[in-house]
Amino acid sequence: MEYVYAALMLHKLEKEVNEANVTSVVKATGAEVNEAQVKALVASLADVNIEDAIKAAPVAVAAAAPAADAAAGGDEPKKEKKAEPPSEKQEEAAMEGLSSLFG
Repeated sequence: MEYVYAALMLHKLEKEVNEANVTSVVKATGAEVNEAQVKALVASLADVNIEDAIKAAPVAVAAAAPAADAAAGGDEPKKEKKAEPPSEKQEEAAMEGLSSLFG
């Protein structure tokens, strides 16, 4: 993932996305560089218009959903109902129902 972020950063700074630049950015983060992954990323991005890919990404839609929820007054986080384990009576009733199926 750090290689993709490096490529996006280089694109944002209007620098060429090549092996040397991606390697430099990843090294600057302190991460170890896997040359094979760098080569694969640069090769896969060779024919990609990064600006068009960013515009077509579904991330903008996902980011808009929480904003719309907050605008609708959903300031409080929703509490999820946790399924409680069945009681002994519920388990017995379920077993009775199963036994009636098999006589």
